[in-house]
Amino acid sequence: MKRTHKIALAPNNKQRKWFAQQCGYARFAYNKALADFKKHYVETGEYLSAGDLNERFNVYKQEYEWTADMDQVVSNRSIFKNLGAAITNWRKKRAKFPRFKRRGKRDSFSSTNQSAEIDGKRIRLPKIGWIKMFEALRFEGKISSITVSKAAHRWFVSITVETEEPPQVEKASTSSVIGIDVGINTLATLSDGTKYHNPRPLKHYERKLKRACRALSQKVLRSNNWYKAKAQVARIHYKIACIREDAHQKASTDIVNKASVICIETLKITNMLKNRKLAKALSDSALGGFLSKLERQAERLDIDVKKADQFFASSKTCSSCGHKKDDLKLSERTYHCSVCDISIDRDVNAAINLTHLAAGHAESINDCGVQVRPHKSSGKEAMNDEAVKGVWKLTTLPI
Repeated sequence: MKRTHKIALAPNNKQRKWFAQQCGYARFAYNKALADFKKHYVETGEYLSAGDLNERFNVYKQEYEWTADMDQVVSNRSIFKNLGAAITNWRKKRAKFPRFKRRGKRDSFSSTNQSAEIDGKRIRLPKIGWIKMFEALRFEGKISSITVSKAAHRWFVSITVETEEPPQVEKASTSSVIGIDVGINTLATLSDGTKYHNPRPLKHYERKLKRACRALSQKVLRSNNWYKAKAQVARIHYKIACIREDAHQKASTDIVNKASVICIETLKITNMLKNRKLAKALSDSALGGFLSKLERQAERLDIDVKKADQFFASSKTCSSCGHKKDDLKLSERTYHCSVCDISIDRDVNAAINLTHLAAGHAESINDCGVQVRPHKSSGKEAMNDEAVKGVWKLTTLPI
């Protein structure tokens, strides 16, 4: 099993300069090989493999003396790994034709793991020596690959380690079936009433970001002051991303540590972003990224994740009697049922309905592994016909 740990580096000025040179060399190799591939394909109609491109680049780079001081593994991995994968995806029609890389945009390079060495909070890379890290490597095992990248003003190293299979984590009790309702004001609301705050960092830093972008627009393009203003804008974006990532990681970790089965909504984020009144708030919340992190952590801990049907009315359905309220407005944050006269928080009510859905899905498989229709309870716990249809639609398998 391969695990990756991304660690921030603390390089000195010499090491920062060397990092920038390696990123430029990786970009130089990628662009020259891509230009060679494009020219050869236009002239002959034949495809060059990644190996052929690398051999042709090794001949071409002899014209430049400065390439001898660079780490040659960087150019090899840039052509074999990055450009080779991009061309393969284009040939299989999974992506568009590869584009040329630009300076200052996703700068990174990959190095070999043969001469790399880790000792506590430092790592040794070829041709540059020991570099300080902000934390030690969490995983033990054989190093598979090393990638150094830059985000705003910080340099990071991503270390992929081949580890043994993690021990099976003992699941929580069967009663800890949790439904999760995500939203803008509250990141996640659980069926037990727990709520996780959504920091919405873009909203808090929007004014500061606006002033920084205005200052950048007033600078002469590619001047020293322009680069300084650009770095300031990048720092603000980096801070916003860090705040959002921290909230997502803490919430998803806390949820998976106390759940045996999780039921989440099926959100069509691209369709939701078409609403111009909610597009900025949805982008700031990054609900799709949060649900993806939750699914990955649950898969690692062997926790079942159930997805409700896209049109399952979790917010409009009463969690007590199952009555569906069709005229529920978005501004109504408290759900009041006219049938059983219950008043409950709107998000908690939706989360409870997702819990019922997850419990119904879990009960739809008997001891022999045969798919059966979930039992419909009576009284206040009974769900309406449309809710049962949603469970049945989710659990039905083709015969």
